[in-house]
Amino acid sequence: MTITQLHYVLAVAEHKNFTKAAQKVFVTQPTLSMQIQKLEEELDVQIFDRTKKPIQLTETGQKIVQQARNIVNESDRIKDIVDQQKGFVGGIFKLGVIPTIMPTLLPMFINNFIKKYPKVKLKIEELNTEAIIERLREGHLDAAIAATPLELPGIKENVLYYEPFVGYIPNAHRLHNKEKIEVNDLDIDDMLLLEDGHCFKDGIINLCKSSRNYDEDHFQLESGSFETLIKLANEGLGMTLLPYLHTLDLKDGEKKNLKMFKDPVPAREVSLIYNRSELKMQIIEAIRSTIAGVVKGAIAFHNVNIISPLSKKNEFQE
Repeated sequence: MTITQLHYVLAVAEHKNFTKAAQKVFVTQPTLSMQIQKLEEELDVQIFDRTKKPIQLTETGQKIVQQARNIVNESDRIKDIVDQQKGFVGGIFKLGVIPTIMPTLLPMFINNFIKKYPKVKLKIEELNTEAIIERLREGHLDAAIAATPLELPGIKENVLYYEPFVGYIPNAHRLHNKEKIEVNDLDIDDMLLLEDGHCFKDGIINLCKSSRNYDEDHFQLESGSFETLIKLANEGLGMTLLPYLHTLDLKDGEKKNLKMFKDPVPAREVSLIYNRSELKMQIIEAIRSTIAGVVKGAIAFHNVNIISPLSKKNEFQE
């Protein structure tokens, strides 16, 4: 068997279609089919059930694909070792970023990174945490930036910074006149939240669970963006919590509605996460150091209480 054949098997397993898989690996469909058939003949097993639409892995095929990923990753490590020895920082790097971090962090570091590491071709994708974990495990992402701790087998977490939660409390709200708010002030009944799928929402729910004012059956309004939550709050429909970096670009009139928490300030932990195989570590370290350099000046909070993004519905754990 060859590494090339294993690449072909992984492509078909992903796309569940021989034609699409062939396009993905830049060969003709007959070439790809012939190579996979040769591998099946050599192993004397059927990897794919071609009678089903879309094509499905056989029970043995599932185990072969899992091992094929390991072999392909290890083969990639050989080139990676050579690159590291040469001090080369370049090539394609696929980075996932969760939606509540993408609009604030990316503009802060991307230009610096591109100028410092022009040979790296960053491919950045906005994904929720569940999709990020799936793509990391399948090898479709090299690393990701997400809220942690996630405590997942096979995934390493390298902490980048701690980002405080900040209250956005308009004039008419009962907490507006407080100089600083406390966790016990929070009431889930007048809290505007992001939609399901956002780990920032799970963090807020976990925060409210530590307060006496939590009722799991009561939610008022949910939205897909912080901008909409702010507008809803301005209309007198409740308050919301924002990540600290998001507050830096608010209008002056909106900044008057911001309230910090008393120490220890509740915060989310933001990390660079990647597979334990530690491929492309020179690029991962380059991203980490670039972000650390720009965030250090923006976030200077030390007495924080880390709020986990893990929820009871969390299905990331294997």
